[in-house]
Amino acid sequence: MTAAPRPRVVLHAVGRAVRPLPATEAPPFADRAEAGWKLAERLERFRAQEPVVLGLPRGGVPVASQVAAALEAPLDVIVVRKLGLPYQPEVAMGAIGEDGVRVLDQEIVTRSGVSVAEVAEVEARERIELDARIRRYRRGRERIDLTGRTAIVVDDGIATGSTARVACRIARLLGATTVILAVPVGPAGTLDTLVGADEVVAVEVPDPFVAVGLHYEDFSPTGDDEVVVLLDRAARRVRGGTIRRGPDCDVDVEVPAGDVTLAGHLHLPDLATTVVVLAEPSNRSRHSPRARLVADVLFDAGFGVLVLDLLGPEEESDRVAVFDIALLADRLAAATEWLRQRPGAEACRVGYLGVGTAAAAALWAAATDGVAAVVSRGGRPDLAGDRLTRVSVPVLLIVGGDDVAVLEGNRRALATLPDGSELVVVDSAGHLFQERGALAEAALLARDWFARHLADG
Repeated sequence: MTAAPRPRVVLHAVGRAVRPLPATEAPPFADRAEAGWKLAERLERFRAQEPVVLGLPRGGVPVASQVAAALEAPLDVIVVRKLGLPYQPEVAMGAIGEDGVRVLDQEIVTRSGVSVAEVAEVEARERIELDARIRRYRRGRERIDLTGRTAIVVDDGIATGSTARVACRIARLLGATTVILAVPVGPAGTLDTLVGADEVVAVEVPDPFVAVGLHYEDFSPTGDDEVVVLLDRAARRVRGGTIRRGPDCDVDVEVPAGDVTLAGHLHLPDLATTVVVLAEPSNRSRHSPRARLVADVLFDAGFGVLVLDLLGPEEESDRVAVFDIALLADRLAAATEWLRQRPGAEACRVGYLGVGTAAAAALWAAATDGVAAVVSRGGRPDLAGDRLTRVSVPVLLIVGGDDVAVLEGNRRALATLPDGSELVVVDSAGHLFQERGALAEAALLARDWFARHLADG
C-alpha cells in the first residue's frame, strides 16, 4: 500500500510574526466570512485548475463558501465525525468519513485501553449521525464528482488535525488527483506533519498554539440551517442562477403606519422587480439571525426583501396586540403602500411571508392589497376568519410536522384557499422551526414558491 503523501506546507503569516496572540491585540479575523476572504487570496493560483471546494461542516462551510465564490468554483461538503474515547468523548481517538473511511490514532487507542469492540461501537453510533448529516446538507443533491479534480478541503482552523486527515483521505479516495488543505489558522507542528494533503495553505500559524477560536472576534457556532443555505446558494451559482447583489439599498428603515412607526430592514437588488415583505408580530425580527437567514435566501434568489416588525417595543409582550389580526393587517397594508412609493420599489410585484399570527395578517391584507403571492410559516390562517374566502392569490402554508394543533388548522384553511394553494409539512419540525435544518428547509420552500408565483407572474 502506498504511503500517504507528506504535504508541501505553505504558511502565510499575513505580516505577523509567528508568535502567540497578545491579549491586547485584535484577532486577525472578524468572523468566518472574513477568514474565507483572506484564505481565498492565498488560493487564487489554483483557479486555473478548476478546483472543487469542500467545506468541513459546520464551521468550515462559511469559510469554504467565500473561497468557492472567489475562485468561481463549485462547493460541496466533506462530512467527517470524530471518534471520541468511550469514557471521555471530547478526546478524539480518530475520525470517520464517507465511503467507510476511518483514521485511528493507534497510540491513543492503545494507551487508553479501548478495545476493538468499543471502537466499533463508537464508530457505529457516529456513522449513523454522519449519514444523517450527509442527507441533511445535500438535500437530495448528488455529491460533486471529484474524479481527476483538484480538491481544496477547507475548515475554519485545525488543532490536532485528525478530522482534516480523514477529509483529505476521503477526497483522494473519491477520485481527487490533487488535495489541498486550506485553513485560516493552525499550529505549525500539526501542519508540518499532516499527511494526506499534497499541500497545506494557512493564513495564521501561531506558535505556541492555544485554540482556533482565539483568532476570531466572532466564533459563534454555525448552525445546520446556515450550512444548507450556503450550499444551496453555491449550487444556484454553479447552475448559472442569477445571484443579484445590487449596491443601492441595504438599510434599516422606519415605516409610518397610522399612529405608529414600524421598524424594518430593506434590502433591494439593483433594478429590483419583486419584493417580499417578511412580517413577524415582533419588535426584534429585523436584526435576528433567523430572519436574516431567510432574507438572505430570498435576496440571493433575486428578490428584494423588507423584514418588517409589526409591533412596537411596548406591544411585543402584549398578547392582545399579538393576536389582533385586524391591527397587524392594517399595519402590513400601510407598509406595503409605503414600499410602493419608495424609489426603486415602486413598480415591484409584492409578496407576503407571514410568521405566526402575522401569517393571518398577511392573508387578511392579501384579500385587498393586490399582492401576488403569500407564504405562511407556522401560521394560524384560521385567525383571518372569513377573509380567507376573499384571498385570490396562491398561498403556501408551511407547518412543522410536530406542530399538531396548528397543522390541523392549516389543513382546514387549505380547503378555503384558492386553487393552486398548497400545504407543505416539514417533518420533525415544531412551531418555531428551531430543529436542525428546519428553518432552512422552510426558507427554501418559500423561495421556490415566490419564484413560481411572484417572479414569474
